[in-house]
Amino acid sequence: MAKRKLVARLNLLTVREVLNATEGELSDGGGLLLRITGSYAAWVFRYTAPSSRRREMGLGSCDRQSAKAAGASLSQARELAGKAREMLASQPPRDPIDERDKAKAAAKEAEAQRKAAKRNVFATLAQVARSYHETVIEPARKPKFSSNWINSLENHVPAGLWQKPIAEITRVELLDFLRQIQNQMADTAQKVRQRLDEVFDDAFERGMVPVNLVAMLRTKLRKENRPRRSIPFPSMPFLELPGFMTTLRERPGISARCLEFTILTTARTGESVGATWREFNLEAATWTIPGKRMKGGETHIVYLSARALAIVLEMQKIGSPWVFPSTNDLKKPMSNMGMLTLLKRMKRTDITVHGFRATFSTWANETASARPDVIEACLAHREGDKIRAAYNRAQFSAERRKLLENWAEYVDGRQPVANVFELGTLKAA
Repeated sequence: MAKRKLVARLNLLTVREVLNATEGELSDGGGLLLRITGSYAAWVFRYTAPSSRRREMGLGSCDRQSAKAAGASLSQARELAGKAREMLASQPPRDPIDERDKAKAAAKEAEAQRKAAKRNVFATLAQVARSYHETVIEPARKPKFSSNWINSLENHVPAGLWQKPIAEITRVELLDFLRQIQNQMADTAQKVRQRLDEVFDDAFERGMVPVNLVAMLRTKLRKENRPRRSIPFPSMPFLELPGFMTTLRERPGISARCLEFTILTTARTGESVGATWREFNLEAATWTIPGKRMKGGETHIVYLSARALAIVLEMQKIGSPWVFPSTNDLKKPMSNMGMLTLLKRMKRTDITVHGFRATFSTWANETASARPDVIEACLAHREGDKIRAAYNRAQFSAERRKLLENWAEYVDGRQPVANVFELGTLKAA
């Protein structure tokens, strides 16, 4: 009975009434209205939403140029209104306007994805790499590293590959290129491969490529990479070091103090020149280098001898955020080349800064100044045996501190060279 009444209230308008309607509203029943405003006519569906709000949804304009056009417009409006009523009558009820907005948003997203997919098809490796560099590398890394990062790709990836759409690059092309550069310059090849791996991984996450081809080649390239003969850094015989240190201490300047500090702490160049005050505990006489600044990626504690601590306190008076700042700009760290340039001025082109680590190792081992594990721990060398490293949590704190104190006494000349092979006091203790 109720259903027959509802049907009877629908489709109230005739085509002639639509054609002759004047300013105002005419109801077709069931919430469908023809609204005339001046010369403009439009269909409106008025309803009560599931939230109990009264709402109006526009169903488009009404074409009244002819009876045929008006009839077609009326039929379309009734069809749209019917669909809206079905949504309201569904379980649970759905709001027609909300459903329409969802459909529009979905269509917009689909179109955006279609356009993105179209762009991806033509995006070159160069474009993808530069975009990744601008959004990921530049904001997070120092300018020098950031510049080297993108330059390594631009300078070494062949133009034919660099300018090719990334989606069209084949595994064979990448393998041939990476093999070639690996045979020519192994260290550079590793950096290029790692950076291409990042680019392809990001492209994969964005749906630009179906797989990360570089990651797929990683194991194969590692197997093909023949072990290279290790060429040691030129170093100074440890018997010559006390005399050299006497000369070094006579030289003024930040680079001279930095080199002396680096020798005393057995640190690497980058670790010393990048040192900041937050890494030091002057009361405990320790220098804690965070893992992100270490070659092995693990936090390293250096126990400062009296002389190494004195150098740090001397540098503190400069007032720079860096322990060893640039003499040209105290807000910047000293250049990586600063200590090497000092050695050249001292006419010692036969040795390198890194070579002093070998000098320390030779001295410590040949004089039996400490157990091998302690010596390697001072040098922050990673344990080669992974299983042993997983279980060996010993930090050798007391032994390392004592070893570096003995080292400082030796380079200071307080341990006579004649008695150097009797320095095994730590082992005896």
